[in-house]
Amino acid sequence: MTQDRPTLRRELRERRRALPPATRIAAAQELADRILALPFLPERGYVAGYWAMDGEIGLHVLQLKLPAGLVWCLPVLDGERLRFSPWRSGDPLVTNRFGIPEPDVEPSSALEPADMAMVVMPLVGFDAGGQRLGMGGGWYDRSFAFRRDRAAPPWLVGAGFSVQQVDALEGAEWDVVPDAICTETRTLLRPTAGSPQHENDPK
Repeated sequence: MTQDRPTLRRELRERRRALPPATRIAAAQELADRILALPFLPERGYVAGYWAMDGEIGLHVLQLKLPAGLVWCLPVLDGERLRFSPWRSGDPLVTNRFGIPEPDVEPSSALEPADMAMVVMPLVGFDAGGQRLGMGGGWYDRSFAFRRDRAAPPWLVGAGFSVQQVDALEGAEWDVVPDAICTETRTLLRPTAGSPQHENDPK
């Protein structure tokens, strides 16, 4: 596939949109199980997800199965960075400037990125080396830039469908590489995230 990032994003977004509903439902279940099995899953604290849009893999099953010591949060836009706010089903939502629902809170009152125990990030593409390709806005790269030279927490997990994997991605200097990438069929761990090598066994 092309390494022209805008073209690659378009191709991969079309690929995930083409997945049938039954595949999406099953994938959300498998994804939740894989994230909950991560060796660094926190016992307590704030865990951020995202509101699935544009064919992204859903996190609703993960939210429902989250252990009692963990508090589910959603992103809130604050200037050019993300903050995070606790959210439960039924809590008020507003639509941000990109048309994405987010908790109806004052952004300045939301949690800082460094306050999170773990963050599950959407992705457009990924490779076997754990490189993540996002939407191109740089929101997670800016918000978690401190993780480029600092150990977890927060632990960063990319989430997507297996069809979003490509042979190789060219990294950029501003990219924040996740500690793990989870799909419905595999888990890729960085060596520093609890495993000496990548785990890629199908479930």
